[in-house]
Amino acid sequence: MYLSVSVRIVEAPFKTKLNVPLKDFIGVVQRGGASAICMRASGAGVHDSPARLKALASEISAADLPVTMVTADYDVPLNNEDGPDSLRDIRPSLDVAEAFDCDLIRVCMKQQDDIAFARSAADLAAERGVRLAHQCHTTSLFEEVDPMLEVLKEINRDNFGIIYEPANLLLNGQDYGIATLQKLAPHIMNVYVQNHRLDPAGPEVLDTFCRGPVRFHHLYLWEQGGVDFGQVFQGLYSIGYEGSFTIHQAQGIESLTAATNYVKECRQFFERQQELAKRV
Repeated sequence: MYLSVSVRIVEAPFKTKLNVPLKDFIGVVQRGGASAICMRASGAGVHDSPARLKALASEISAADLPVTMVTADYDVPLNNEDGPDSLRDIRPSLDVAEAFDCDLIRVCMKQQDDIAFARSAADLAAERGVRLAHQCHTTSLFEEVDPMLEVLKEINRDNFGIIYEPANLLLNGQDYGIATLQKLAPHIMNVYVQNHRLDPAGPEVLDTFCRGPVRFHHLYLWEQGGVDFGQVFQGLYSIGYEGSFTIHQAQGIESLTAATNYVKECRQFFERQQELAKRV
């Protein structure tokens, strides 16, 4: 596995812009010791000109930081009713992925009607050597483990898979450990991580299809009481996962120094968990 950092750590709360320029974020990732960047529309996407995409891609490439995945429009991470629209016309997202020499795009599915569009989008993506993936996410077709496997069976495309995300599985009342990773293993195309602690009186709330509103606390990755990352790393090692391990925590950081220090702490956490998993 290798460590990737999403631009989400410096993203403004409404998810449509960054608190720091993308050019500066590249330096944050380098100084923090991570190996790759996960791009979202807040950094660059379908709304940008080909010239801007090319310029940013050149800077990222010069920094020797591959782009592990693109979320090319705003509606997908907002997970709103327009989230699945990119599946109706995947070409603009494919153009963004190709600009960053990236072969993975995050998409959104909310209802059964989206399945046919996912098939068509996956076929177009396959023609250009690109994969599509859906995050384990609240208020989507990918909340619960067994139902998401049924959706993947219906889509039936080798280049359509899953972004494994244990914190969202936790919110949805799902097991996220070794047993689940073994079920999902053939379909996992990326790993996203953040940390939540469930609490009926917690300050944060997200709606779910499967269990209604769920309240929780945001935690740093290394804090106890939320996701059991020992299980996560042991499970990833048990399935031989060798892809991107992406820091996806919504931090809202506004300072380059704070962002760099956060990436460094995440890298230390990542390296420590890997060593512990190897000893089991």
